[in-house]
Amino acid sequence: MSTLTIVLLVILIILIGALIALYFFGKKAQKKQEEQQAQIEAAKQTVSMLIIDKKRLPLKESGLPQMVIDQAPKLMRRSKLPIVKAKVGPKISVLIADEKVFDLIPVKKEVKAEVSGLYIVGVKGIRGSLETPAPKKKGFFARLRNK
Repeated sequence: MSTLTIVLLVILIILIGALIALYFFGKKAQKKQEEQQAQIEAAKQTVSMLIIDKKRLPLKESGLPQMVIDQAPKLMRRSKLPIVKAKVGPKISVLIADEKVFDLIPVKKEVKAEVSGLYIVGVKGIRGSLETPAPKKKGFFARLRNK
């Protein structure tokens, strides 16, 4: 056999091994995520709140308690999170919103939100329904079409 076929066979074996490892790692991560989702569902409460502001901020600039920032994984500290500043009862709280819910949250309006700790899981409007925002146009030429 030539050296080219040997090299290609070795590369193929390595790729197959990597795919098998990724399959089992993905299965384990999916099971872990389902367990976490079940814990969130068990601990959620419906709370009435006035939304003051919402932004995507890095974890360090978010205003969350230092204990929460210390417990976050290293990769999460650099990424931007959907942060919501809301008045819950008499005090102002900084909460993390779910990605699916963040676009639905209206600013400067009162909503009923399903909260699990510092995490907003769901949102319902108190007066009327929430308006779903128009989907953003993506791409380089999208901003040129709007002019």
